[in-house]
Amino acid sequence: MKSHSTKLTIVPLFFLCWLGSSTYAADNGWVTLIDGTAGMENFTIVGDANWSAQKSAIQATEGSAASFLLTKQSYSNFSVRVEFWASDDANSGIYLRCQEPSRISDRNCYEANVFDQRPDPSFGTGAIVHIAAVDEPRPKAGDRWNIYIMTLQGDHLVVELNGKKTVDVRDSQFASGPFALQWGRGELRFRKVQVKEL
Repeated sequence: MKSHSTKLTIVPLFFLCWLGSSTYAADNGWVTLIDGTAGMENFTIVGDANWSAQKSAIQATEGSAASFLLTKQSYSNFSVRVEFWASDDANSGIYLRCQEPSRISDRNCYEANVFDQRPDPSFGTGAIVHIAAVDEPRPKAGDRWNIYIMTLQGDHLVVELNGKKTVDVRDSQFASGPFALQWGRGELRFRKVQVKEL
């Protein structure tokens, strides 16, 4: 009888643990596209940068021109969370709601910039290029790990860098599209990329 009683106790406990983990995943809603060196298969490479899985991240250090990791799925209303490391001289960005996946630019996507040394610093790191400048003191991302969170809901665009809101603006140029991680110059590492549809 004791053995039967133990089995009856274990089964409900197992079920409750399984149910709890499923509820957490459903409530959380985040989908991980890059986790350390895993995840390049979730993207299409556009350009010729040397994207590779090493140093516990997906990284690029050289190429002949701007290169991108482009999501295979389009998004309309969503948040994206990106953990990245950029060298001090890096030129990069997170391109959102891209309209022409074969010709990605800051004119046909929203670009949350990563460019500490941009000649016009008002649209440098933390800005959405051509849409929303960043105020003084302007944030820097070089030579350290950073967390970018970008939320696009309808025409409302919000960018946070390392817990500080850098952009909160309305713009209706682009309603949906894939997003892309850019290498343009320097060394870039993407350690974690997650997306959540809203």
